[in-house]
Amino acid sequence: MAKRPVKYSVVDAFAESAFKGTQLRFRLRWFSPVNEVKLCGHATLAAAHTLFKSGSISSDVIEFLTLSGILTAKKVVLPSGNTVADLQPHFDAIEKCPGSMGVIVTGIAPRESGYDFYSRFFCPKFGVNEDHVCGSAHCALAPYWCKKLGKCDVVAYQASPRGGILYIHLDEQNQRVLLRGKAVTVMEGTVLV
Repeated sequence: MAKRPVKYSVVDAFAESAFKGTQLRFRLRWFSPVNEVKLCGHATLAAAHTLFKSGSISSDVIEFLTLSGILTAKKVVLPSGNTVADLQPHFDAIEKCPGSMGVIVTGIAPRESGYDFYSRFFCPKFGVNEDHVCGSAHCALAPYWCKKLGKCDVVAYQASPRGGILYIHLDEQNQRVLLRGKAVTVMEGTVLV
């Protein structure tokens, strides 16, 4: 079986850095197996993730100087769950984001709410402006919030217009996220084939 070539790889991300206020700027380039490309959202996200996770950057904002201009990467944690719930997204802009399947926003829940954190997931590229309650988004959020809150069991509220509660357990040993919630039957029917 032939190996499939890697579609994009990130190089030069650490080659040049300069301080601009409190933001760091790195030169970032992308390459396909045969040439340099002007933009790759997934690779930009991967580079930002690597830089943020390295522990060597204290800023919450990184700028990349690229062939497509300056791209800015910010950590996406809002100051409160109420900010998450009140957010008014621009779906057209989200849909135009290169390389992005969607946008997850999250923030700490208000103390009186009974939840640990709030979230919302916007995915207009899939024909759904906002997912009402998204398990896969919470599989990504669970390791972050469990580490931040110092516990392996958290309760999340997805603050979509319909809303939903997720009971989440992070099993670090087996690298699994376990989700629990409630379901309600709203309709039953028969399909004739």
